[in-house]
Amino acid sequence: MSFNPPTYKYSDYVKWEGDWELIEGYPFAMAPSPLGKHQYLAMKLSRVLDEALEECECDPYPELDWIIDENTVVRPDIAIYCEEIENYPKTNPKIIIEIISESTAEKDEKIKFKLYEREKVEYYVLVYPDFEKVKIYKLDNKEYDKVYEGDGRFRFDLCDMEVDFKKIFKRRR
Repeated sequence: MSFNPPTYKYSDYVKWEGDWELIEGYPFAMAPSPLGKHQYLAMKLSRVLDEALEECECDPYPELDWIIDENTVVRPDIAIYCEEIENYPKTNPKIIIEIISESTAEKDEKIKFKLYEREKVEYYVLVYPDFEKVKIYKLDNKEYDKVYEGDGRFRFDLCDMEVDFKKIFKRRR
């Protein structure tokens, strides 16, 4: 006898208490509040990205729900949109950044990787705080190709934006 877990829609999602993501109808409880290192990196990344995009019509949005369809709602750590957003985005983000933790690694590296690839997000950036490095994937036709791995500078096509990841990992003493 096989067990098929129930699936849900956005109309169910909005009624739930706590923090959730809904991926293809399946609920994923979000981990408890991220640890200090995670939050610190998210804040630094948001600031650096905001400065790098100053002359561009794109902006970073930390932890904003992206409602893909009635079966899928995700909350990336940071997403860059090139639209003015009042409530929720109406277009796909150009770049999604996920800060990897032990509790989210499998979902971020596998499930969200395939989801973002399918939804044609141009860049997917995985940030590894414990190793102080990033992996950057760029959509090439229908699949992601890894275009960078390390802790140095990377130039995105979007607005010719350059990010120095070494600055992100540098801590104040």
